[in-house]
Amino acid sequence: MLRTTFVFLLMICGLLLFNDTLYGRSIKKRKIKKLFKHSQIVNDHFTGFALYDLDDKKMIYELNADKYFIPASNTKLFTFYTCLKMLGDSIPALRYELRNDSLVFWGTGDPSFLHSDLKGVNGLNFLQHSDKKLYYSATGYGNDFYGAGWAWDDYNDYYQAEITGLPIEDNVALLYADSDGNLQVKPSYLKRFLNSDASYHPYKFMVKRDFSGNNFVYPVMPVPPNFRQEIPWKTSPELTLALLRDTLKKLVWLVNLPLSSNAKTIYNTNADSVYRRMLQPSDNFIAEQLLLACSSVKFNTLNTGSVISYSKEHFLNDLPDTPQWVDGSGLSRQNLFTPRSIIALLCKIEDEVKDEQLLHSMMPAGGATGTIRNAYKTDNGQVFIWAKTGSLSNNYNQSGYLVTRKGKRLAFSFMNNNFTRPVKEIRDEMVRIMTYIHEEI
Repeated sequence: MLRTTFVFLLMICGLLLFNDTLYGRSIKKRKIKKLFKHSQIVNDHFTGFALYDLDDKKMIYELNADKYFIPASNTKLFTFYTCLKMLGDSIPALRYELRNDSLVFWGTGDPSFLHSDLKGVNGLNFLQHSDKKLYYSATGYGNDFYGAGWAWDDYNDYYQAEITGLPIEDNVALLYADSDGNLQVKPSYLKRFLNSDASYHPYKFMVKRDFSGNNFVYPVMPVPPNFRQEIPWKTSPELTLALLRDTLKKLVWLVNLPLSSNAKTIYNTNADSVYRRMLQPSDNFIAEQLLLACSSVKFNTLNTGSVISYSKEHFLNDLPDTPQWVDGSGLSRQNLFTPRSIIALLCKIEDEVKDEQLLHSMMPAGGATGTIRNAYKTDNGQVFIWAKTGSLSNNYNQSGYLVTRKGKRLAFSFMNNNFTRPVKEIRDEMVRIMTYIHEEI
């Protein structure tokens, strides 16, 4: 009888061990659920979370994963995937056609054209070395200079450059102090619009542009050493033409011609380097202009809405929840995505890129690069999280990839909307939770 009882107990123990192994996922789920349940910070606002096992292709844990959130710059992941599907290995710089002694060219929306970091110069060199008369046609882009739902009172801030068919130098003026303490501006062509104003009294030295024009004013006070400020300029075909003339040191004329069906294409910058620049510092300008580049390739016109509609119909029609998507950058609060749809998107991105190391190199990396460089610490020098951030006032999100100490490859979307705490408290709590998942799951 004693032997039988002992054998029975061994069988029970064996079954329990087997169940622990078989249902290890549910144990992990309970641990993560407990993390969220006992977090005071994530429970005082609208929080969404989804964690997915990339190898087993199963969802591990969901919290409000089917609810819609304002994604902010997580929107750039949708732009990224659309570009992967629609653009080749290089970004188109210009469309052009030779007509007798003339060269007519059209913009493609290319953000790298003379960009301060990307420095796309193939299009510029092509125009400089041409012996034809140059004619620029600005007919390609017909939408507003801002995206749907953008905050107009942010017009003076560096992150809200206007959208154009042929952007030049990021569509942003750089104001800076030179070695003699004088205020300078780049491109230098804009210096004619820079003036002091005795009636302007900001709380500190700063430059302000008129909303409807390119008059830049600064206060009558000494320019601080190392002063630096970036301000988007007011775009127009006439200003683009003037900047082209000033840069090329050649005459360029403005014409109003539709894009020719015989137009050829000049390519500028390697696409991966442009995506990296968009994702790591979360560059709104690049994101918006890339959708125009997609439109140029697919539709021979420059229209953000057309590309978004096409992407939703042909590339994103199998997402769990239909995205409400209106711009490329996420500046608009009209964008609404669910965490589980972002998980599905992350899986699509991984399948499209195929090279995990390349994909990780383009994303912000915790403890190493981009917008989460200072948020996370590495694990003994090893990065374990690669994620796109998304931040607007009262909203902060992270979505991306994580590798655990046990080698589990996970995708996650962690979204926080409508909080009133300082964003640092939200970010620190997210870091605590994601680091725990890395270490313990």
